[in-house]
Amino acid sequence: MTLPLNRLQEFTHPEDVARFNMIEQQIRPWNVDDSVVLSTLARVKREHFTPAAYRNMTFMDVAVPLLPDGQWQSRPDACMLPPKIEARILNDLDIQAHERVLEIGTGSGYMAALLGALSKEVVSLEIAPDMVALAKANLSSYGVQNVAVVQANGAADVPAGGFDAIVISGSVVEIPAILLGALNEGGRLMACVGQEPVMRMTLVKKQHGKLQVTTPWDFNLPRLQGFPEPNGFKF
Repeated sequence: MTLPLNRLQEFTHPEDVARFNMIEQQIRPWNVDDSVVLSTLARVKREHFTPAAYRNMTFMDVAVPLLPDGQWQSRPDACMLPPKIEARILNDLDIQAHERVLEIGTGSGYMAALLGALSKEVVSLEIAPDMVALAKANLSSYGVQNVAVVQANGAADVPAGGFDAIVISGSVVEIPAILLGALNEGGRLMACVGQEPVMRMTLVKKQHGKLQVTTPWDFNLPRLQGFPEPNGFKF
């Protein structure tokens, strides 16, 4: 299946060539085959949400820092996830145009923009004030109108109303019950669960009032702030 856009030789801007190669060489091989997701990744400009200092990393198969090097080392969750991870999450959640979506961990706002392009409404919770300001500025200047960025701890402060899809954009030791309780019937939640060296991407689906859990693939993501860690051994 070819990408539902121009062919490679028709692109005139280097960013569009890099985006095409990102999709064809990184994302498709990671079992991302939803044509709506692929066209959304081609349409929403990732470079708009990438800090100027790291613009050369926009389309690389790496996490992109959102803070200067010295600060990012102490806050590794302040990043854009690798493109193939963002794409696979969207592919597996199968978000529909009428749905309401919750994101935990807004970062630069890029994932929120993708979610907004796929759904009716997005609420994105971010615990760090500087990331809230960054995401709001990026989304506003890009013209995204159906995403609300809220400063809150997504492990404890969940908006009312229920959600059809929930994305936890980072890793947690376990999924808080408050987030599982926020799923509507037919809702799906994707989170990276566990501890290094092995974490598992966990997909939860609510069907007939019951939660069905699968772990379709493995990948380690930075730990999100505000989520509880397990107690160590005490002697």
